[in-house]
Amino acid sequence: MSFRSRLATQYLEAGGVISHPTDTIQGLACLPRFESSIERIIQLKRRSTSKGLILLASDVHYFADYVADPSQLSQITIDQVPTTYLLKASQNTSQLLTGGFDTVAIRLTDNPLVLNLCQKTHSALVSTSANTAGKDTATSTLDLIVFFKQELDFIITPRNYNN
Repeated sequence: MSFRSRLATQYLEAGGVISHPTDTIQGLACLPRFESSIERIIQLKRRSTSKGLILLASDVHYFADYVADPSQLSQITIDQVPTTYLLKASQNTSQLLTGGFDTVAIRLTDNPLVLNLCQKTHSALVSTSANTAGKDTATSTLDLIVFFKQELDFIITPRNYNN
């Protein structure tokens, strides 16, 4: 694991909010067990709490605590095109994740960085695009600094999404 990944893991495990590349966009992430971190992401994005957020993970077992029927997870696979699944949420799943609905959004990914972060934190990641409501997603470190000032705990440098 790279030095930057180790630092990102430490920030996540301390309840931090980071920015990192995903399989589709530059994202913001935190661990779902920290309600205050989920609140920070929503505030940073100036996002309505009724929209909910997605859980991103490298293995379906990381979603088990957040879905009402974990046996449904055996049907989830990594697709060629990133696919988000909506499953009935467990009673313990934060309303900030579900947006007040009875479902939780999950996506399985084979992104090496996300895989690494999930393995090291033993957790799914709360994930959302690195932008404020209604604006374009950040594609550079400068964008992240302009959008979020000094509010992010750690940034893993964005990659080029225009390939």
